[in-house]
Amino acid sequence: MISFVWSSKYPFYAGAGGSETYTAGQVRELTRRGIPARIITLGHPKDDGRAGFPDIPFIALNNKEELSELDDTLIFVTYPLHVKTKRPAYTILHCPPPELSHNDPLYDISAMRTKHLIATSKFASKLWRDYLGLSTKRIPTIYPFADPQFLKAHRKSARSNTFRVLFAGRLTPDKGIYTLLAALHMETINNMNIEITATKAGSHTKEGKIVLKLLEAHPQITVVEARKNATEMAALMAENDCVVMPSTAIYWQEMFGMISVEAQHAGCRVVASRSGGLSETNCGGLVLTKADNPQTLASGLLYASKQSPISEKQRQAAANKFTLQQSVDDLLKLIKLPVPQERLLRTGRALFPRLEPRLSVLNVRLKL
Repeated sequence: MISFVWSSKYPFYAGAGGSETYTAGQVRELTRRGIPARIITLGHPKDDGRAGFPDIPFIALNNKEELSELDDTLIFVTYPLHVKTKRPAYTILHCPPPELSHNDPLYDISAMRTKHLIATSKFASKLWRDYLGLSTKRIPTIYPFADPQFLKAHRKSARSNTFRVLFAGRLTPDKGIYTLLAALHMETINNMNIEITATKAGSHTKEGKIVLKLLEAHPQITVVEARKNATEMAALMAENDCVVMPSTAIYWQEMFGMISVEAQHAGCRVVASRSGGLSETNCGGLVLTKADNPQTLASGLLYASKQSPISEKQRQAAANKFTLQQSVDDLLKLIKLPVPQERLLRTGRALFPRLEPRLSVLNVRLKL
């Protein structure tokens, strides 16, 4: 049994973010191949989000110590936890190190010492290696993917006179929503016939509720419900010409950018900031702009609007990159390998003393 451990302070909600989409897709593909897989949630006894995934096995545990009793291959998706496991355990690094992700007190860095680390991009691999002081080639990359439904989504044969742009990221500052709002004041945008649509993804968070009110009040933006599965999101993307991903690079580093490859598989062009791993998501329709710069974002949208629609041949070629099958193949190759006990270099060891006080916060916040 391969079990993905979800220990976030938020439930495992459908349509809430790339970590959830990545994990659910992995479980579905493993199950399709006849390999038992499930999601284990911690700290959410009443509502852990399973209602949004009726086709996926879930189990809710009362505390982290129960993980030690399982004869599973455990893959920690959100936070690595201090717990003994019967089999080698893994941690997927979906987020940047604490100093680059709001100093999240739940991130137990020292718990990584007995986990095999997995990055979601080459950029993320190097970022974490440098942060932990690890030797080179110690963190393998297993890329995110686009579900096959994105290639299947039907697009209209001709583009309308209006350039239709979708913001499908979470409604949080790190996804660059304020940069997009500022870009709408640029003369470049004012001279375009453009429609902006945003989803409510991430509006369940404190900051998401604030951003949602701003978007709903904006005359140039239409807000729609967040899509809960790949089929619904693919259909929404197929209604648009472009997906915009203006992620910040100041206080957050985009580890990959799953929405980018999904959009390109769906036949959209993508205008994204040159932030973190987003540069690695090119499937042939990617336009990169300077991060945290409204003017260059507006120019990128103008450039994309002048390009011809992505052809069916180009879309088929894009769909051969970052597939679900490739991602699961890489995962299975990795977990068959023996897991070495991570030995940190001096710079890595020096990190742990100052992060140790956060361990008590972890236990309190998750009630583990």
